Amino acid sequence: MAVDALDAKILRLLLEQPRTSVREYARVLGVARGTLQARLDRLERDGVITGTGPRLSAAALGHPVLAFVHIEVTQGHLDTVAEALADVPEIIEAFSITGGGDLMARVVARDAGHLEDVIQVLVQTPGVVRTRTEMVLRERVPYRVLPLVDAVGKAAQRGA
Repeated sequence: MAVDALDAKILRLLLEQPRTSVREYARVLGVARGTLQARLDRLERDGVITGTGPRLSAAALGHPVLAFVHIEVTQGHLDTVAEALADVPEIIEAFSITGGGDLMARVVARDAGHLEDVIQVLVQTPGVVRTRTEMVLRERVPYRVLPLVDAVGKAAQRGA
């Protein structure tokens, strides 16, 4: 699915002004409301727009410690371990990876002791061979996709 220049402008508005109405987006972009709604529906259907809810701060929810945990898994147990990770509320993301380990989990905790407790749950999960934890000191570049949207929009305008 190709994102064209208008799609990129729509996505930029969604990111910059997430609480604005479809009618207002259409007015700002100078397109018909029906055109904008059709574009939004297509972007959702094609998986470009994956959610519309707010991003929440784990730190503001009392979990200021962030760590990445690399998890080595016994062969043949990747799906089972991944399912078990989904049952741990402090694991806010998990990915299959290459390199050192089979899975990488983004873990939040109240403090270092709580992080250790979460890691102990992971270590005791059947199929987990070992873990390696890296604690985050400070976020340097927060999650963002706007620069990517801008780059895709510029490429679409150039016809690349």
